[in-house]
Amino acid sequence: MHVVVFGATGMIGHGALLAALDADDVTTVTAVVRRPLAVRHPKLREVVHDDFTDYGGVAERFAGADACFFCLGVSSAGLSEERYTEITRDYPLAAARALAEVNPRLAFVYVSGAGADPTSGTMWARVKGRAEEDLHATGLRVSAFRPAYIQPRRGARSATRAYRLLYGVLGPLYPVLRRLFPRHTTTTDAVGAAMLTVARGKVPTPRIAVTAEINHLAAAPA
Repeated sequence: MHVVVFGATGMIGHGALLAALDADDVTTVTAVVRRPLAVRHPKLREVVHDDFTDYGGVAERFAGADACFFCLGVSSAGLSEERYTEITRDYPLAAARALAEVNPRLAFVYVSGAGADPTSGTMWARVKGRAEEDLHATGLRVSAFRPAYIQPRRGARSATRAYRLLYGVLGPLYPVLRRLFPRHTTTTDAVGAAMLTVARGKVPTPRIAVTAEINHLAAAPA
């Protein structure tokens, strides 16, 4: 299986990347990044690219792709709706369209967020909800992941300082949080494992997967 990962330098993308590299049934992992990764692995192919609205120059690198884990994203804090829409909706949609040319039945996992809703009065939730709708319209086997609290594992690190501080405080308490709120907590490892379950196609592809469903997918046999 050939997996394409976007956002591998971010917290969730790091987990998705490691999960794909560790999987015996994944033969190739193509990471589309703005800057080279620190990770080295025989399966890993890097595509350093800076225009996430146009993949014409690198489309051949997607040949044979079976799945895409789209984990690229930013916090909406301080961004206009136009700019946030470009990153959150336009970037994944451009990737999905490019990959559809390679494999129209490709599994495309989009990392959205808990509370995404195209009719929401909250900007980030509205944009993510609209992005989900547009991705589903591509005809790919799209699954929108809507995780709530995600505990970083294996060196995964948020690019947002406030989140890093939050994880630093809550990290030691995660076992307690997991017991108290099992349906609302997960880890970067579990998210990556759930993505692989979707990619394998052995279970029906969930149109939307909230945290509890993500954890269920992560526990499915390979």
